[in-house]
Amino acid sequence: MNLRWLKSGTLATLFAVLLVGSLQAELTMPALFTDHMVLQRDKPIFIWGTADKGAKVTVTLGEQKTTITANDIGKWKAELKPLPAGGPHEVAVRSGEAEKVITDVLVGEVWVCSGQSNMQWNVLSSNDADMEKLTAKYPEIRLITVPRIGTQEPQDDFDDKWQLCTPETVNEFSAVGYFFGRQIHQTLDVPVGLIDNAWGGSSAEAWVERDLLKSSGKFDELLARWEKTEETYDHENALAQYKKNLDAWKEKVVQAKKDGKPQPGGQPRPPLNPLTRQHRPANLYNGVLNPIIGYGVRGAIWYQGESNAGRAYQYRDLFPLLIQNWRDKWGQEDFPFYWVQLADFREERDQPDDSAWAELREAQTMTLDKLPQTGQAVIIDLGEAEDIHPKNKQDVAKRLARLALANDYGYDIVSQSPRYKSMKVDGSDIVLELDTYGSQLDSFDTRALQGFTIAGEDKKFVNAKAVIVDGTHVRVSSPEVKAPVAVRYAWGDNPVANLQNKQGLPVTPFRTDDWDGVTKDAK
Repeated sequence: MNLRWLKSGTLATLFAVLLVGSLQAELTMPALFTDHMVLQRDKPIFIWGTADKGAKVTVTLGEQKTTITANDIGKWKAELKPLPAGGPHEVAVRSGEAEKVITDVLVGEVWVCSGQSNMQWNVLSSNDADMEKLTAKYPEIRLITVPRIGTQEPQDDFDDKWQLCTPETVNEFSAVGYFFGRQIHQTLDVPVGLIDNAWGGSSAEAWVERDLLKSSGKFDELLARWEKTEETYDHENALAQYKKNLDAWKEKVVQAKKDGKPQPGGQPRPPLNPLTRQHRPANLYNGVLNPIIGYGVRGAIWYQGESNAGRAYQYRDLFPLLIQNWRDKWGQEDFPFYWVQLADFREERDQPDDSAWAELREAQTMTLDKLPQTGQAVIIDLGEAEDIHPKNKQDVAKRLARLALANDYGYDIVSQSPRYKSMKVDGSDIVLELDTYGSQLDSFDTRALQGFTIAGEDKKFVNAKAVIVDGTHVRVSSPEVKAPVAVRYAWGDNPVANLQNKQGLPVTPFRTDDWDGVTKDAK
C-alpha cells in the first residue's frame, strides 16, 4: 500500500486501529449458548467456544468466575459449579477487549429429543393442534432445533437459537418433545430446555460414530455396501441424467397437449444425494449430534426404528451401541435414555404371521436388559394402520414422561408396561407370568383377551384363548395344539391385542420362543 499521501494524523489513526484490531481476540460460541438458554441443574456446567490461540477467556455466571486459556487451535472450554433450578441469570464471556453477554439464562431440566420422523413430527400436524397452540404459553419452556445436516465431517455449531415456548414458536417443534417437556415442567415446576435434532427417515447407523461401527465387527456388510456407494456414486452425473429425463418428459407433455391426449404421468424427481442424507453411517452423529455433545442434559428421548425394521436382528446390537456411544462421548455417566417402541402399523391380519416390525420391537425391548438407565414407552395401541405417523403424540409423550418422573424425579407412579417374565406348560395350556411393576393386569375394550397365539413343536402358531388368572398370570390354550411349547403376544405389524395394566399401559409385545425370525440374516 502506498501511504505517502496520508497525513501524519491519519496515518497514526490507521496504525492505532490496526493495533487495537490485532489485540482484540476473536471470540465465538456455538448456537447452544444464546439468550434464553436453559442449563441443566445440579450438574457441572460446561460452556465452550473459540478465541485466539493462547488467549485468556473469562466466564462469569452469577458469583462464579473462571478463566481458561484457548488451546493451540483456539478452542476453550470452561467448567462451572452446578446450580439449582432458577434464574434468570446472565453469562458473561470475555477475552481481551471482546465480550459476549448471554441474558435470560434459566437453570432447570434439559432433554434431547431425537430419532426419525415420529420425533420430528411437529405440533402443528398432531392431534388438536389448534387447541394445543392456544395454550402453548410457557415462558420457562425453551426450545432449540438443530438443522438437518448429514456429513462425515464433525460439526461444532449450527444455525439456530433458543426460543421461548409460545403459540408461534411451538408449531414447528417436535410434538413428542414439546408434550414431554410440558409434562415435566408442569409436574416439577422448574424450567425445561428441549433440544430437537430428529431427522425423518433416519437409520440408526447414521447416529453412530463410523470408527465404532467398524471396530465392533458386527456391521461389516453394511459398511461394505456404503463404501461401494461412496466409491461409485456421482451426484453431478445423477443430476445430469435427471435433467435429461425431465426434458424428455416435458416434450411428452407438450406433444400430448398438441395431440389432445392426457398429460403423461411419471414426472422425474430430482435425485437425493445419499452421501449427504440420513442413512449413511455416522452422517447424523457428525452433523446434528456432535454440535450438542457435552452440553449439560438430564437425558434423551428417542423415537426411531421404522427405517431399521428390515434388519431387526442387527438392531439388537446396533441400538445398544448407539446409546453407549452417546453416553461415552457425552462424558456424563449413564444419563437416562428413553425410547418409544414402534407403534402398530399396516393392515390388521386375523391369522398369525411373521413380522419384521415385531422383531424390531423385540430388539428394542432387549435393550432394556443390556443397558442401565433405559426405558421403553410401549404404544402398540396408539398407531394408525394407514399412517406411519400416528397423530396422537400426546399419549406417546405421557408414557415417556412417566418413565422420567418415576426414574429420575422420584415420583411414585407406575411407569413401565408389563413384560413377559416366564412360562410353564400345564397339560395342554401354557401359563405365563408377567412382571407388572407394581400394577395388575387388565384388558381393554372387551373382557376377552385378544392377541395371543400358541404353537407346538411344529412351530405353527394358531390363535389362542387366553384368560387372566390373577393380577400377574395369563393362561393360554387352543384345542388345535395339544402339546404347546410356545406363546406369542401382539406379534405382528398391526396386531389386535388388548392386554394392559390398570393404568392403561399396554403389555409389551413378546414371544416365549427364540426361533429364527424373518430378519435374522439381514445385514
